[in-house]
Amino acid sequence: MKKLLKSGLFALMTLAAVALPTGSAWAHGGASVDIDTCRLEVTPGNWMHFTAYTPLLTADTEYCGSIPGLGKTNLVFDYEGKELRYMTVEFEITKEPEGTRVYYQEPKQHKTGSVNAVVDFTKHGAGQYLAHISLINEGKKTDAHMAFTVGGVTTPTDMMIIAAVLIGGLLAFYFLNPGFKKTVNGLLGKKSSEPEGE
Repeated sequence: MKKLLKSGLFALMTLAAVALPTGSAWAHGGASVDIDTCRLEVTPGNWMHFTAYTPLLTADTEYCGSIPGLGKTNLVFDYEGKELRYMTVEFEITKEPEGTRVYYQEPKQHKTGSVNAVVDFTKHGAGQYLAHISLINEGKKTDAHMAFTVGGVTTPTDMMIIAAVLIGGLLAFYFLNPGFKKTVNGLLGKKSSEPEGE
């Protein structure tokens, strides 16, 4: 039973360590796409793909939900499909939770299939940001939003993963180190029912 518990703990720790983000956002060219949170459905059946680049900091590395460094950043929204190219798009970036506008692009059509913006986040600081995309088609306006962080901000999901790794590590140390286990059991007023060294 004890060996099974140890094996389970090691499996949990390995899984948590693999899941722990290295920059929280991965390049869609070479790895996961943040479980594809880089895609945004702007109208039913019409999608955009978000990519961010910080050329002066990380060359051509691509980011999505989390941009690690402050600096001049290229934000690119690529249309998936051709229908959006004939719609008028209004584009805005705000810093949250204040809702302060840091970038605005007036409504226009993008026949190339991409909406591009350059924002210097050094001026606005690390934190949470929101991209607002408004599509205007035949007099109807549809709003879509995509949240992202800038400057290595730790999200609640990151904190949960870190906590899981720390708890898993402490449990493994408890079960694998008889001296530590004895000390903890003593503090908790428990007596070990298992023989030493097992």
